[in-house]
Amino acid sequence: MRDGINLAKLGIPSVALVTEEFWAQGNFVAESLGMSDVPRVQLPHPVAGTGSENMTAVADSVAQEIVAALEASSD
Repeated sequence: MRDGINLAKLGIPSVALVTEEFWAQGNFVAESLGMSDVPRVQLPHPVAGTGSENMTAVADSVAQEIVAALEASSD
């Protein structure tokens, strides 16, 4: 979440990737930093350590959502 916020503050289009387990914390961080409108995409939890095949499947399942969030934030 913080990476996405830091990039957005620099004017770099970004989408924060947050797992479902940490979604509420992501809301808190975004609101506390005054950036509640930073685009986010929810990933299943866990992703890390689940193997490259699963990580590829997760990436495939959210790729369009990431592109859509980037396009919407550039409007």
